[in-house]
Amino acid sequence: MFPANSPSPAQTKVTLVNRPDYREHYANSVQIRVSLWDFFLTFGTVNQIQPDEVEIQNVQGIYVSPQQAKALLNILQQNIAQYESTFGEIPLEPKAGGSGPQGSSIQ
Repeated sequence: MFPANSPSPAQTKVTLVNRPDYREHYANSVQIRVSLWDFFLTFGTVNQIQPDEVEIQNVQGIYVSPQQAKALLNILQQNIAQYESTFGEIPLEPKAGGSGPQGSSIQ
């Protein structure tokens, strides 16, 4: 907290700019590898090939620092809490008898 007579720090202006190679993809699979220096997130899509076989097609891999991974965790937790307060709890396991490409568990 700042004393009443001291000026508050200036707000940082943030501008979001998409690079020419920016792309958006859908992912229903995220795999994570961890090392001392970074986290590697691989995003992909799960496809049911046979009743007992799925194929994961990886779309994009992103390296983030441990600090950025923790910041991502915090912002995801905040957004999930807001989502669930608006729409209800997000179940991690599919409903019995349900079908879908993710199979029996979340990847």
